[in-house]
Formats: sequence, structure tokens, C-alpha cells
Amino acid sequence: MIPLAVPNLTGNERAYLNRCIDTTFVSSVGEYVNKIEEMAAEKSGSRYAVATSSGTTGLHLALTGCGVQSDEIVIIPTFTFIATANAVAHCDACPWLMDISKDTWTLDSEQLKTELEKKTVWENNRLIHKDSGKRVAAIMPVYTLGSIPDMEKINAIAKDYGLPVVADAAAALGAEYEGKALGEIADLTVFSFNGNKTVTSGGGGMIVGNDAELLKKLKHLSTTARVTAEYDHDMVGYNYRMTNIQAAVGCAQLERLEEFVEKKREIRAFYNREFEGMDKVSPFPDMDYGKSACWFSGIVLKRGGLEKVRNLCERLREKGIEARSFWKPVHLQKPYEKALRAENLSVASDLWNRILTLPCSTNITAKELEYVAKTVKEVLEE
Repeated sequence: MIPLAVPNLTGNERAYLNRCIDTTFVSSVGEYVNKIEEMAAEKSGSRYAVATSSGTTGLHLALTGCGVQSDEIVIIPTFTFIATANAVAHCDACPWLMDISKDTWTLDSEQLKTELEKKTVWENNRLIHKDSGKRVAAIMPVYTLGSIPDMEKINAIAKDYGLPVVADAAAALGAEYEGKALGEIADLTVFSFNGNKTVTSGGGGMIVGNDAELLKKLKHLSTTARVTAEYDHDMVGYNYRMTNIQAAVGCAQLERLEEFVEKKREIRAFYNREFEGMDKVSPFPDMDYGKSACWFSGIVLKRGGLEKVRNLCERLREKGIEARSFWKPVHLQKPYEKALRAENLSVASDLWNRILTLPCSTNITAKELEYVAKTVKEVLEE
């Protein structure tokens, strides 16, 4: 079976893990926790970084640090992994779901502007959603598949409305945006190191940013807000710490970030070439103002729906290829059926059930890629 996306663990992972065992530093204290924060900050062009137990806990912590409170609103795209919405819900806040651009699959900045103009009002120096009466507290764009939305426009809108921007950049480490570092284009940026990401620590996440006081606060909150060794705590904190074992794997992976991202881009380019001109499919999108990290790659069916994608996945599995559908939008998920939403979510609604993701591990061989492309073409013709 050619897998969809598995980690490439052919670097220093084993040596670093052995050092954790030899030194007995296997929990949330150790040299690799400090090192992975330093590496993540450097790789993202940020001054500071805080390691977390997952990308989701990183998002929750970042939103909390930016002042999101109970019964408030956070704007997110509906086309995202459900963890984005869950992080909002973990703040006891409410997601406001918006559509995506068909060109990048990321938050539609024009709709964002229109929705805020039509549906919000300033009351007592607070931005209020008219229908619900709730305060709008933040914007959380998603860097879909490692592609960055039009952050120049989103940041301009956020500034006009006094909203912090927390970027869900789960799979975007290594992406490029108009020559700017990832850490420069949002107030806080959160990465995931889950097992299927381009670089992984088995689990874990990372918050990066340039505000020293804010990142210091987030670090404090992530470590149970403990003040002294005598178990003094000054806030309601969280046990969101990354372990030294996870960090050891993550450090070995980050050493090869550029190599891995380049391979991901080569895979995307290969699939685009192989399926170019086919009347039944179209390629995954890319940005014209930067370079995607190309986390996943595949094709989009021009006609059909989820049942057809499922059938294709089953036929490919029979031939030794793992392929999958992709994110079901948040507005179609049971926990968020009553969430606030923009008037029009047509792009996400039409797109999601026509996406087919194909094998894209960084250690996939040229022979395997050729077999995947050949087999997909055959199955499509059937």
C-alpha cells in the first residue's frame, strides 16, 4: 500500500530519542523543548515561540491570550479541519463561519469585509454582531494546505475593526508570502506537528509571534500558571506542555524542513503535470503572491460528489493506493449546525465533496508517483 502521508523519520530522530532516555528527561522539561521553540521561531521568522501539546491546544491558548472570552465571536472560514472551530468552542466562544476564495481555498477577504460592514456595529467601544448581540473578538484565518490567504487585505480589515489576527497555520511551516516571514503576517501563528504533517513530533503544536509579553504570558498559561517550585499558581492555567520526547523528534524533523517542503512542492508539480488537460479533473490551487507549503496534493473532480470520491478511494485501495476525501465544512458539522454564518457559503459547499487527496509522503519514490498517476487515470476512465 502506498500511504497517503506518513512521516519521514530517516534523520536524527533515533539519536535524539536515545539521548532523552539516557538523560531521563522524557517529560515536559528538557533540552529539546527549548531547542524546538528556538528552531520554530527561527524557521518562521518570529522572535518567540511556545511549544504546546497539540495544534488545537495552541489555537485555544492563542485565542485566550488575545482576550477571547465566553460568549464572544471568532471569525473563521467554514472550510477547515474541525479543530479550528473546536478551539473557538473551547474558549466558550462562537465561530462566525465565512466562505473561501475559489482561487486559494482560504478565507474570502471580500466577504469578510462585507459581512463586518453589514452585520456589526460599535457599541461602547466594542464591536458587536447586530443579530446576536455578541462581541466580535478575533479573526482566525486558516492557511489551507499550506497556502496563505490574502493577509494584506485581512490585516487591513482587522486593523479597521480593532481585531487581533490568530493564524491557524497548522500545515504551513515553510510557506512563503510576498517575501515576508510567516511570523510577521499575524499577531500569533499556530503550527501543528501531528503525525501527518510535513514535519512532525508525533503530536504537538507551536505558537509563534513577536510580542514578548504576550508570548511570555502564553508560556506561563501553558505550564499550569505555576509561579514557584512550591506549587504556587497565580492564574487558571493549562497543562498544554510538549514533552521532551516529542520535541526531540520535532527537532530532527525541523532540521530538514526545507528539504521536506521542496519535496512536497515537487509532488504537487508532478500531479499538476500528469493531470493537466484532463476534462474530468482540475488541480489543487496555488498562490500568485507566494509559495504554498503544499502539505497535501491531489485532484478536484469537476463533476460528481462525495459518493464518487468514496468509490474512487475504494478502487484505488484495491490497487494498493491510499487516497481520501478532504475536510467537510464546519457549517455541515453537527456540533456547529447553529453557528453564526455568512449569507453565502457556496464555494466551500460546492468544493469539499469533490476533492481527492493522493499520496504525498516526503519519502515517496518517483516510481510510486508514476504508478499513482497512471492508476488514477485508469480508474477515472473506468
